[in-house]
Amino acid sequence: MPSDLGLTRRGLVADAVATLAATGIGDVRREALRIWSGLEGGWTARASLDADEPVSCERAAAFLAAVRRRSAGEPLAHVTGWTGFRHLTLRTDRRALIPRPETEGLVELLLARVRVGHVADVGTGTGCIALSLATEGDFDHIVGIDRSADALALAEENRRRVGASVALVRGDLTASLRSASLDALVSNPPYLTAGEYATLDSSVRKWEPELALVGGADGLEAIDRLLDDGQRVLRAGGWLALEIDVARAARCAARAGASGWTDVAVHADLFGRERYLLARRSDAA
Repeated sequence: MPSDLGLTRRGLVADAVATLAATGIGDVRREALRIWSGLEGGWTARASLDADEPVSCERAAAFLAAVRRRSAGEPLAHVTGWTGFRHLTLRTDRRALIPRPETEGLVELLLARVRVGHVADVGTGTGCIALSLATEGDFDHIVGIDRSADALALAEENRRRVGASVALVRGDLTASLRSASLDALVSNPPYLTAGEYATLDSSVRKWEPELALVGGADGLEAIDRLLDDGQRVLRAGGWLALEIDVARAARCAARAGASGWTDVAVHADLFGRERYLLARRSDAA
């Protein structure tokens, strides 16, 4: 498949559009351009430049292989290897959850309340929350914690890419944290039941880690532990910020109130769904 056979970016993208359209994927031209630009390590806008430039057989084969992966149902972020999160472009693959727009709102809510001191991101995954806090806040120390060694390896790749000062630690939720050591604790914990996980779309269930999605028999195991031990690791007046399941928002807020948290509030995401729980440790030492 040498380049002198007339292979061009324009022709390859057109072929990709036809392949993707047959699968029912929406906005297929945008997806084809994102696949191209992701493999090139650039931005989608650049994919339309020099569209008639000859393409080598190696680049063409890699692109067409990626298109086949996408048409088989693999998430676009995994196919390209990249995803955007707030101001960052991060490496993404099946070692961790794909960062989602809803989680960007959790960062926004926390930064509106605290921007300095020490903060821990529990269940850091790709590192998207911890790295956003490092690049947008003025924190003295940020730690990202995860049970998965694979997820931490991915977070380390992103930490090096971003160049942010974030410590990465393997651990089980807050167990590795010292008492009264934090000004903020943030987490997008697993919050589904096994039954709910089984009903997820295959694009999630087949490609993203179950460990990061299933939170025990009632979906609240990790959240309950964070509400409990968060009181220990936060300093007086420190903030807890959790992404939660819409269907359990009221239960989470009630449990937070019953556990002694103050300023408990549930906030909606960009789609108007009750998605975030914010609470503060009592000012009493």
